[in-house]
Amino acid sequence: MKLGGAAALKFFARPETDRAGLLIHGSDAMRVALRRQEVIAALIGPEGEAEMRLTRMSGGDLRKDPALVSDALRAQGFFPGARVAFVEEAGDGIAPVLKNALADWTPGDAMLIVTAGTLTKASALKKAFEDHPNAYAVAIYDDPPGREEIEATLSKAGITQVPGEAMTDLLALARELDPGDFRQTVEKLALYKFGDTTPVTPADIAAVAPATIEAAVDDVLNAAAEARTAEIGPLMRRLEGQGVAPVTLCIGATRHFRALHAAAAAPGGAAEGIARLRPPIFGPRRDRMLRQAQGWGMHRLEQALGLLTDTDLQLRSSSRAPAMAVMERALIRLAMLGRR
Repeated sequence: MKLGGAAALKFFARPETDRAGLLIHGSDAMRVALRRQEVIAALIGPEGEAEMRLTRMSGGDLRKDPALVSDALRAQGFFPGARVAFVEEAGDGIAPVLKNALADWTPGDAMLIVTAGTLTKASALKKAFEDHPNAYAVAIYDDPPGREEIEATLSKAGITQVPGEAMTDLLALARELDPGDFRQTVEKLALYKFGDTTPVTPADIAAVAPATIEAAVDDVLNAAAEARTAEIGPLMRRLEGQGVAPVTLCIGATRHFRALHAAAAAPGGAAEGIARLRPPIFGPRRDRMLRQAQGWGMHRLEQALGLLTDTDLQLRSSSRAPAMAVMERALIRLAMLGRR
């Protein structure tokens, strides 16, 4: 039988132990693996593999010895509890073997869990599970997780208080990160909020979200964007001591001012433009960039981008001028432009 949507999510979290088998297939191997890990953990628990209630096989193993899967389904261990026979990297070549294993399955046997890549509509492997009355086939698509799925991930991590604005930031973050990175971010958020009973805030999410620009580089870019000319020199000395290349600074500055320009030029205003930036920006950094975009305006930001383009060309040319000095002068000119 086919399974999808909320019913699939429910099965992954609380699988029915009397099912004969489950096929999880999709083009994104990480998404498939995460779902497989989730359902197996829900079936056999954290000690299941140590108690030898999980048997692992690959599609290649079954091509060499088809009897392996039948033996795994019927094998009885020393420990009580649900058992799983797991076949990874399956394909249509072993579909007859798995179809026969499902046909011979009886109550008390292990559940057969199979993972595969992209399968066509005519796939023999997919049909073997879809046509079986007591087995499921679940297709995993590359769509970003929805609100219900994110809430389930948060609940599993022990996070229950996520009000509107913070949830909006998490939804945006889930669209940009792959599932594994998003799950790690949620786990990091749970550790960050450990012992704190207050609701999650956008600032909390900003603190654990993967950074797009290094903090030290961010400092000097903010100094230039906020016309704090006197701070640029000391910050540049620190970056130079850390080995940051002038071209890297120029690329970071161009990215920063391009994001400000995109926000300032948005038809719905700078706030809407900031909300549409990709990758998304969270918490205090989002508010800061909004103030910068509103303070500069679209036309002055166009001038800033022109100045940065000229600086980039000079840094990449055969000029003998000290590169870090060229970049420092450009940032000071930006600060003076922003002060007008």
